[in-house]
Amino acid sequence: MKYTSVFDIIGPVMIGPSSSHTAGAARIGRVARDLFGRLPKWAKIHLYGSFAETYKGHGTDVAIIGGLLDYETYDERIKTAFQDAKNAGLEFEFIPETDHTEHPNTARIVIGDDDTEMSIVGISIGGGTIEITELNGFPLRLSGGMPAILVVHNDRAGCIANVAKCLAEYDINIGHMEVSRKERGNMALMVIEIDQNIDQSIMEEIELLPNITKVTRIKK
Repeated sequence: MKYTSVFDIIGPVMIGPSSSHTAGAARIGRVARDLFGRLPKWAKIHLYGSFAETYKGHGTDVAIIGGLLDYETYDERIKTAFQDAKNAGLEFEFIPETDHTEHPNTARIVIGDDDTEMSIVGISIGGGTIEITELNGFPLRLSGGMPAILVVHNDRAGCIANVAKCLAEYDINIGHMEVSRKERGNMALMVIEIDQNIDQSIMEEIELLPNITKVTRIKK
C-alpha cells in the first residue's frame, strides 16, 4: 500500500478513539454500503484478531454500523449509529471470531435484503487506511481511497478491452486495474480504480456490453 499524503499516515479527521479501529472500521462499512448500492436490511459482522478483542472499547462496532449508514469518519452521528440503524430498519449482529487471519484488524461483513446478499472482507492497516481483500469469494485489492468500479463478467476474451475502451471514450483514466476469477471460463471480477467519479449513465453503458453481468461503483 502506497501513501499519497501525510494524512494517510496520521489519520483522517474522525470520531475517536482510534484511526485503525474506528476510522478504518467506518470506511470498511461505508465501502460495503457503496458496493451494495443501498442500505441493507440486515448485517452480520464477523470480527477477527484485534477487532474481535477490542471492538466495544474502541468503537469498532458503532463505526462499522455508521459506515453502513453512509456516515463519513468525522460524522458525529457515528456515536448514535446503533439507534440510527434501528430507526432505519437495519438489524445487525457482531460475531467475534477466533480464527487466525493475515491481518489483526480484519472484518467480514455480510449484508443483505429481500433481493440479494453480499460479503466483503476488509482490513484496517493503520491511519484510517483500509484495503478490501475479498468480495463474494473473489480475491481483490481495493483501497477505497479512489473512485472505483467493480465489473462482474463472464470470463470471455474481449471483456476487459471493451470496458477499457468505454472508459477511454469518456476520457476516464485508469489508475489501477486487476482481474480475478474463481475458475477458467466462469465468472470473473474486474476491479478498476479511476481518477474521477463516473456518472450512472456510463455504468449503465458498461453493463450493456457483451458478457457483463453487474457493475457497481465506489465514489470518492
